[in-house]
Amino acid sequence: MSSPAIANRYAFALFQVAKEQKLLDQLEDELRVVREVFNQNKDFNTLLSSPKLSKDKKKQLFQNVFSKANPFLQNTFKLLVDRGREGLIAQIADHFIGLADSEKGIAEATVTSTRPLTEEETKALSVAFAKKLNKKDLRIENKVDSNLLGGIKLRIGNRIYDGSLKGKLERLERQLLR
Repeated sequence: MSSPAIANRYAFALFQVAKEQKLLDQLEDELRVVREVFNQNKDFNTLLSSPKLSKDKKKQLFQNVFSKANPFLQNTFKLLVDRGREGLIAQIADHFIGLADSEKGIAEATVTSTRPLTEEETKALSVAFAKKLNKKDLRIENKVDSNLLGGIKLRIGNRIYDGSLKGKLERLERQLLR
């Protein structure tokens, strides 16, 4: 079985427990922090994958780093260490967050613009595109890229809506070259 499939199974099991215990929002918030820790600390990943570090030491490391995490989450970490799958934690967090967002009718989006968007612009984009996707809301992350020249580029999952000036110029260039 592939790593994404395994990560998805663990995420789904944790998601079911979170729903039953009415801890969905809390575990989602905690897993966002966990994902951030794993994505920003490559040394932490390297340390966890070291064969020199025993399972007990890895469990203790998780206990120390995530001491305020929910017991369900801590037990999941211990289980993953026991099974030698601690390298899947970031993927499990991603899958869990996706499941939680689907449950709440939320989609995650990345908006790339030439300048930071105002709160009103972000809300307007969220309302407009949430309707197109039959979602209640969009959780928007704004990235700034001055190379766009103007406009915005919106990415929701594997869909890209390119309304940037750079994108329009590239499409025009391709048409002219045909």
